Amino acid sequence: MQWRNSTEGYGAVPQMMHWITVVLVILAWLLGQFDDIFPKGVARAASLFVHISAGLAVISILVLRLFWRLADPPPPIERTILSVWVDRAGRLAHYVLYALLIAVPVSGIILQFSRGDALPLFGLVQIASPWVGDRAFEHTVKEIHEVMANALVILAAFHAAAALVHHWVLRDRTLVRMLPRA
Repeated sequence: MQWRNSTEGYGAVPQMMHWITVVLVILAWLLGQFDDIFPKGVARAASLFVHISAGLAVISILVLRLFWRLADPPPPIERTILSVWVDRAGRLAHYVLYALLIAVPVSGIILQFSRGDALPLFGLVQIASPWVGDRAFEHTVKEIHEVMANALVILAAFHAAAALVHHWVLRDRTLVRMLPRA
């Protein structure tokens, strides 16, 4: 097993961080979308705790990914029959994905504080809200958080679809490079 990136593909560490991020984003998004199916009380509080923990884990893994990327540059872009503009669009999409992976959890933290609630850090400690709860501010932040979360999931779906197009239509190694080696 190759831990670091090579010219052929991504190493096990970047792959693991990528796929864990995928799972955490899906989990957080689903819990955020369907939080009202949980009865009020312990079940809904547990759902919110897992939602918040998943968001905090996304930020943590993203920071690790960025440091790993500095120490272990990714493999070169797979050349395709598509124009350089499509390559640039893919690069821009990656930058926007990274920005949303930061902005969505940060807006979630602000949302938690706007309620006047403490932020639980994985059940270990709680950070007290620096503000008193403010319903109008909470509503605005919640709308922003939801729009960005939906944008993240939609862009991630396009990212996945592009990887499948690379694999099945263009028949290049773009997708295979991020999959664990068999």
